[in-house]
Amino acid sequence: MFRDNTKVIQIGNKVIGGGNPIMIQSMTNTKTEDVAATVNQILRLQEAGCDIIRSTVPNMEAAKAIAQIKKEIAIPLVADIHFDYKMAIAAIENGADKIRINPGNIGSKEKVAEVVKVAKERNIPIRIGVNSGSLEKELVEKYHGVTAEGIVESALDKVGIIEDLGYDNLVISIKSSDVMMSVKAHELLAGKTVYPIHVGITESGTVTSGNIKSAIGLGIILNNGIGDTIRVSLTGDPVEEIKSAKLILRTLGLRKGGIEVVSCPTCGRTNIDLIGLANQVETMVQGYDLDIKVAVMGCAVNGPGEAKEADIGIAGGIGEGLLIKKGEIIRKVPENELLATLKAELDNWK
Repeated sequence: MFRDNTKVIQIGNKVIGGGNPIMIQSMTNTKTEDVAATVNQILRLQEAGCDIIRSTVPNMEAAKAIAQIKKEIAIPLVADIHFDYKMAIAAIENGADKIRINPGNIGSKEKVAEVVKVAKERNIPIRIGVNSGSLEKELVEKYHGVTAEGIVESALDKVGIIEDLGYDNLVISIKSSDVMMSVKAHELLAGKTVYPIHVGITESGTVTSGNIKSAIGLGIILNNGIGDTIRVSLTGDPVEEIKSAKLILRTLGLRKGGIEVVSCPTCGRTNIDLIGLANQVETMVQGYDLDIKVAVMGCAVNGPGEAKEADIGIAGGIGEGLLIKKGEIIRKVPENELLATLKAELDNWK
């Protein structure tokens, strides 16, 4: 499997590559120089399960803010750099645990060398990021358009630039909004590099469309043994990215822990507000570190049978509901006490 054989890279207090657990990343959407807002968002992301956070560094104020932000968070911070090599250097000097650059838009090789020099002095990893939208003109012409082959060639060219400067503390990311192009590109790249790969479907869209595209793309790529870190890129609250990433990893059997909620799609037999109840349960269980399955069913007739593969479940009826464990009815409870009953059971779970 590809990810078992990638190079081990230390990013702050986390380790990726070499078969280590796949890390979940997200990116702040605050102004990085607004320390209070950025820290507040990172703390929310930490609580949701984010392992590594990335913040943009477009100016010197943002670079200097990294030092303050780092004092108040517990996860590694990656500085996202575009165009100005001085921002990369300043970000490293202010404590960034990793930097993300595209050597192609940083400028001359001399400027790239300056960044690598400072990164090498502090042993800070460099993530080389290439997006399909910024593919070099000559590669577009060579492959007669934007293609997976062109994206991979571009990324490996950039890797070669850093390697020629004597540095191999690297992570690679290649992204496209085209799901199947992304899949093909990652399959090509994984066979040509030993560096850890960060996986994501860029510009995937809103919470609804972005989740579908990310689940399909990341699901295929991860299931092929590719990917050491992931990000579900969504146009919305970044906390939603963490929820989705955790669910994708759990669904693929690549991460344990956390409650999985299953619920029926409702039908004419449903006599309770199952949609509202299921959403309440899904929100409630995020605070539990239990590796179990919880079922939320809308029908007391089929609920016990449908929930038999869950560890615990609730099923609604007319004015009352059932508490179910392993498909067995434990007791009846009033409908308005279903959520509280489930919570009490989880609080005392052994």
